[in-house]
Amino acid sequence: MKQSFSKRSTMTEIAAKAGVSIPTVSRVLHQRPDVAPETRKRVEQLLEEHGLLQRHAKKLSRKEHSGIVDMLFPGFDSMYSFEIARGVEEVLARTDRRLAISSTHHSLELEQHWMSKIQHSPSDGAILVLAHGEPRRFDPLHRHNIPFVVVDHAGELGLDTPSVGATNWLGGRTATEYLISLGHRRIAVITGPTTLPCSQDRVAGYRVALEAAGLPVRPDYICQGNFSPDSGYTQTNALLDLPEPPTAIFAGCDEQANGVYRALRDRGLRIPDDMSVIGFDDVPTASIVTPDLTTIRQPLREMGRVATTMLLHLINGEPLDSIRVELTTNLIVRNSCKPLDDEK
Repeated sequence: MKQSFSKRSTMTEIAAKAGVSIPTVSRVLHQRPDVAPETRKRVEQLLEEHGLLQRHAKKLSRKEHSGIVDMLFPGFDSMYSFEIARGVEEVLARTDRRLAISSTHHSLELEQHWMSKIQHSPSDGAILVLAHGEPRRFDPLHRHNIPFVVVDHAGELGLDTPSVGATNWLGGRTATEYLISLGHRRIAVITGPTTLPCSQDRVAGYRVALEAAGLPVRPDYICQGNFSPDSGYTQTNALLDLPEPPTAIFAGCDEQANGVYRALRDRGLRIPDDMSVIGFDDVPTASIVTPDLTTIRQPLREMGRVATTMLLHLINGEPLDSIRVELTTNLIVRNSCKPLDDEK
């Protein structure tokens, strides 16, 4: 215990002298590639002076891989998470590693508990989906040399945290521009949680598209949801109760669009004759609902594949081509939107 305390104290001292954070010192000590060359050289020199570099190199040489990759996502109730997991499995199937999946059930407390447990587990690395993104929450992984990649990050990430996301801003703008091209002028959006960068970016794209077309951004047409069908249902009913309801709804995700569909049908409204609806994600159910859903395809499976490929590079001590990867979203036109009738 005394030796462990001494090591932590030394790392704190080295971090102060090098002008970097303790996690950065840990990454250099554990031979992680995601550190700038000049910073690495400065930290290594200090580590060598304190004798930590040599001792840890011997420890690393004795370490063997477990063959286990951990994956953490918010819940088992979402096609979104399963599509990412399918991409992860596709890559791991070509290796000798296996996947261990855990869920936080959307609880920050359970996520923190998982972080504390994984440092004592035989894990080669981790893929974190929608992790609460304060950089300090990743400290246990850094300290115990557990490489990780964040997918679709849910908060602020450190500059050297590997992550994979999608062009949410472009997707939000594309969805709104498509509805405008059909003649819609009263377009509402039902967001995901406003604390999430992906929600913020989609709404920002929505705003830009309206402003570029000379259309007002109406606060009563921006409704906060939580990416669930129930929130789509509740917010659609609120929009229909407005003195001037929208003629089109942009749902924050396809599962939320299911709630939009249900609310419209409960009101006796037809899609797309009475209301155009567009979603986001293009999960498998989007093509089998009636009418099939026009949506913005977020390459979820590809995000899982890219994140896993990045993680395998980190596990092998290989450099990454890029710390941050952003994959393109694109419009998938089906039958839930139509040109607006002149009389509406």
